[in-house]
Amino acid sequence: MESLPCQGCRGLCCGPVPVTSKELKRIKTKIKTMPAKLRLQLQNQKRFYGTCIFYDLDKDRCGIHAARPETCRKFGYYKHLVCFRNPAAATKEPEPFTEEFVGMLSVDFTWKDFS
Repeated sequence: MESLPCQGCRGLCCGPVPVTSKELKRIKTKIKTMPAKLRLQLQNQKRFYGTCIFYDLDKDRCGIHAARPETCRKFGYYKHLVCFRNPAAATKEPEPFTEEFVGMLSVDFTWKDFS
């Protein structure tokens, strides 16, 4: 599988992200186990409205990578989730999501929901 050129993107294509209740629970667990200093650094970063609240601008990467939602895992590799910097990597046919979404990160769920 071809990798995406995420370095330098600064998370501009990340968000708002739809999440399921199972994903939300996994993210909450990840945030609770995160060192307080790291969590505060991530939480206090200034972002563009609508971009993912968990994208670490200082490190230019996902701050919850291991717990990221399925949409994020599919991004760039599926035809309906194309990375504008490497559209050729989006070769997989869209798959239906198996669970219903409960909301959007950065819109319906913000840092106040993870504190």
